[in-house]
Amino acid sequence: MKNEGSKKASENEKLKDLERNREISKDQFLTTNQGVKINDDQNSLKAGDRGASLLEDFILREKITHFDHERIPERIVHARGSAAHGYFQVYESMEKYTKAGFLQDPSKKTPVFTRFSTVAGFRGSTDLARDVRGFSVKFYTEEGNYDLVGNNIPVFFIQDAIKFPDLIHAVKPEPHNEIPQAASAHDTFWDFISLMPESAHMIMWAMSDRAIPRSLRMMEGFGVHTFRFVNKDGKGTFVKFHWKPLLGTHGVTWDEAQKISGNDSDFHRRDLWDAIESGQFPEWELGVQLIPEEDEHKYDFDILDATKLVPEELVPVKKIGKMVLNRNPDNFFAETEQVAFHPGHIVPGIDFSNDPLLQGRLFSYTDTQLKRLGGPNFHEIPINRPIAPMHNNQRDGHMRQEINKGQTSYQPNSLRGGCPFQAKIAEGGFDSYPEKIDAKKVRERSESFKDHFSQATLFYNSQTEVEQQHIINAFSFELGKVGETEVQERMLGLLNEVNKDLAKEVASNLGIKVPKKKEQLNHGVPADYDPERYEPTKSNPSIEKDPALSMMHNGFGNIATRQVAFLCADGVDDNSVNDMKKALEKEGAMVNIVGPNSTEVKTAGGKSLKVDAAFRTTASVVFDAFYVPSGEKAHKALKKIPKAIHFLNEGYKHCKPIAVAQENGLLEETYFWKDLDKKNLEEDGVIVGEGKSSEFVKAIGKHRFWKREEKDSIPA
Repeated sequence: MKNEGSKKASENEKLKDLERNREISKDQFLTTNQGVKINDDQNSLKAGDRGASLLEDFILREKITHFDHERIPERIVHARGSAAHGYFQVYESMEKYTKAGFLQDPSKKTPVFTRFSTVAGFRGSTDLARDVRGFSVKFYTEEGNYDLVGNNIPVFFIQDAIKFPDLIHAVKPEPHNEIPQAASAHDTFWDFISLMPESAHMIMWAMSDRAIPRSLRMMEGFGVHTFRFVNKDGKGTFVKFHWKPLLGTHGVTWDEAQKISGNDSDFHRRDLWDAIESGQFPEWELGVQLIPEEDEHKYDFDILDATKLVPEELVPVKKIGKMVLNRNPDNFFAETEQVAFHPGHIVPGIDFSNDPLLQGRLFSYTDTQLKRLGGPNFHEIPINRPIAPMHNNQRDGHMRQEINKGQTSYQPNSLRGGCPFQAKIAEGGFDSYPEKIDAKKVRERSESFKDHFSQATLFYNSQTEVEQQHIINAFSFELGKVGETEVQERMLGLLNEVNKDLAKEVASNLGIKVPKKKEQLNHGVPADYDPERYEPTKSNPSIEKDPALSMMHNGFGNIATRQVAFLCADGVDDNSVNDMKKALEKEGAMVNIVGPNSTEVKTAGGKSLKVDAAFRTTASVVFDAFYVPSGEKAHKALKKIPKAIHFLNEGYKHCKPIAVAQENGLLEETYFWKDLDKKNLEEDGVIVGEGKSSEFVKAIGKHRFWKREEKDSIPA
């Protein structure tokens, strides 16, 4: 009773604090840093509602400039990353669509440097946070550096760059206590999202398994924005960029992600490094969706809206080349930390669209580099230097490296004969695409940006039942951490617009009801807020499902670089180990001997078998499959090692393939064995018996046996 009374008093005090805060702030208006009241903080100033953002927008510039300079020296976002060198090679000339030189000659290899990253966490956070992953590629072309700056998710939370500081402020640790780290399961993030229906599509991706990839080598990459290809005749074609991993796209379960974070917070960067060091070079195909300019308004969504994707069912992805990462950095700080990506680093043949999120990023990235890398000469840091020669009249500045000779540093000049000269277009000079603009300066968004739910529904409908359940679980976990019921209810209202069953399931898990249909605000909370005026805008999508949006529809059969744990002890059978090892390595899988200690085990034949990891120093979650070779003595020893039994139980819980060459009572020690249908073990991903390497390879190729999740009773 005393506890209940204290709790009630605490709640009353909280309500009083809330009322006091509301009373204090009722006369406070949003202003610039100069005290100028702001009429519209939701939209940047554009040339027409679908036009380019304007440099004169002092509100946008001040807001983003302040945001860009809030942290030093690590990146404000994408702070935790890993990277690798490699090359890109086009399959065939793309001259029909673009004059970009690196997309013309199939025999030419263009050097690249690719960086992967999480978004929200600091440099010291974990690789396995539920988060968007950055996927940025710097092409060192003969015409200058081209940066394809993207993510592993094809859409974004917001439509206009003016909202980016708000988004990141909301998702970062709360300012009063710096909690939580690298996680979005807290009030401020979901408060923001619940008030921004334009985030509905992106949040579905973020709550899917896409946000917890198995490996950086097994995730897609996207340019997010719509760009333009421009050919030598000046004809433009809208283009969306895709990176398709040859290993397929795969994720981990949320339970695994949390355990991997505790066992190896560097899991992704270690995996990338080890794969390259072992010669298993990661590969992606570059794909493009090409949209003729005359089709710009063809679809029931706006191709300039960064919260929308172009379904592959409507515009297939044309694969035009391949990227191979084949060399690790020599120095993490000098390369991975100091590399400076920028969506504004383009080459002739590639240009921008009027996507208002992209337009804001073109300003933001330069501003960020100036602060983070010490000044305007960040392009002289070795990892950022182009292979194309540099000639201009830019001089001096902090950290200047180049020693410029001569007395002129201006244009035009006669003292150097006019050098350096402007290049004609025919000589490779860059020319901006001559898009016609005829519009008034406004702070508005196009009406075509106001459908916030159709593609969120498309994404959810395109998932398998297993993937849908994972999304339900993710929302239930994240919103379960939110302390404000009002925020939870607003989010359920948004989810109800996406899919009523989704909202119902999440509400049930939270122990609250889906609220009756309320207002859904399009672009934040306006000053003249009137609930009766706001209804969700929703068009009729042209397709109901797109298989490309489901990870479980892509990339099966390939077991290359999959990590397989061999659970061994003294007395393990030589042939049982060697035969399976040979079969797996033939398919490119990586065999890891796990034993009672960190040195070796003695085989039944008297040989020494080198151990890669001891049970006490590793965990089941870092492996993709498990094999127990035969050997009666070895099995007796394993039965006495609780961690060995735990490996099997947890591997089964996480739906991974398990093979046991000889059943000597070891499986009887597990929790799952008694419940299995012994006549259909292989359907459940459990292979028992000698000489079944082909069956095990096939099982690993399926990656997971998701029906096991229905049992959810394995205490691992």
